[in-house]
Amino acid sequence: MPLHLRISRNLGTLILEGAIAFCSASLLAQAPLPSEPELKALAGLPHYAPPQQIAGTIRVWGHGAPGLDFMGMLFKAWVDGFAKFQPNIKFEYDMYGTASAMGALYAGKGDIAILGQEIYPFETVAFNRVKHYSPTEIEIATGSVDVRNFDFAIGTFVNSKNPLTRLTLPQLNRIFAFQDTPAENIVTWGQLGLTGDWADKPIHLYGWHQDDVFSTFVQFRALDGNHRWRCEMKQYRHIHNADGTIYDSGQQILDDLAKDPYGMALSNVRYLKGIARDATKPLALARNADGPYYEATKATLIDRQYPLGRIIPAEIDRKPGRPVDPAVKEFLTYLLSREGQGEIVRNGKYLPMQPAIASRQLEKLQ
Repeated sequence: MPLHLRISRNLGTLILEGAIAFCSASLLAQAPLPSEPELKALAGLPHYAPPQQIAGTIRVWGHGAPGLDFMGMLFKAWVDGFAKFQPNIKFEYDMYGTASAMGALYAGKGDIAILGQEIYPFETVAFNRVKHYSPTEIEIATGSVDVRNFDFAIGTFVNSKNPLTRLTLPQLNRIFAFQDTPAENIVTWGQLGLTGDWADKPIHLYGWHQDDVFSTFVQFRALDGNHRWRCEMKQYRHIHNADGTIYDSGQQILDDLAKDPYGMALSNVRYLKGIARDATKPLALARNADGPYYEATKATLIDRQYPLGRIIPAEIDRKPGRPVDPAVKEFLTYLLSREGQGEIVRNGKYLPMQPAIASRQLEKLQ
């Protein structure tokens, strides 16, 4: 059944009509079909309506590499789409990697730093030491559910034999990080409410190496910035095979969890395949014990409900009390419009912005 026929009636005629048009265009371009949550997000975003024609050059640094230009196709689509509205704005595109972006921004070599993940605290500190104020962050995309190298959501997993179905971030903190008060550490399944034979069994921990970018995200989002990971956690890095293939760390984690009924792991749902497909399961997560609990889906990520979802930020240098450069302002406004976010959906890797959140980002540009 075509996607536009499956869209719920309560989304309204506007979304239904948009779905028909969008799906037709996607089929012609052989692009992935958009999902209902993506179409709903797009329908709530404003069209880009430039107040005037602007001229200038925008220097962009960020997520990419000479051999792995992660955002290359998407960025080109943005530039081409923006040119239909603002043909006199040109671009210098230096996507040499997220690590180079913030340095280029505070050194005056770039106008926009598009990062491949959330900005690190030390990057904000470095910018502040040079400029004596903080960078202005504009969120421009939502991380994916399970697309490798596109900011996928972090999940917590247990063996399928384990009766546990959900977890809170405070519990996650007490499981994976040492607490100041030892009695607060959660080390057995009984402390999570399991009874019978499970009650006194120790929790075996599996996760990325603690200096991995995924671990860094978990540290600041779920561990209250605590860098004291439990020593018992088995840590994983990618394995590069002789034939050129990579055994992903996330896959290694779930493959080993599949063999351990008493294990708990940090990974991503893309790795629920092979031995891990039936032998492991993700837990629903909540920010606190009051809930609600969510699984990682396109809808819960776009709506910022899932606690360990990711975002893609664009950082700019805006001196306090001064306006944003007109060319930069117009480009970022375009990225947050229905047209700009539509390119994200057509690209099929990141997810679009939720309209209310996009509106808050636009307010930062005023």
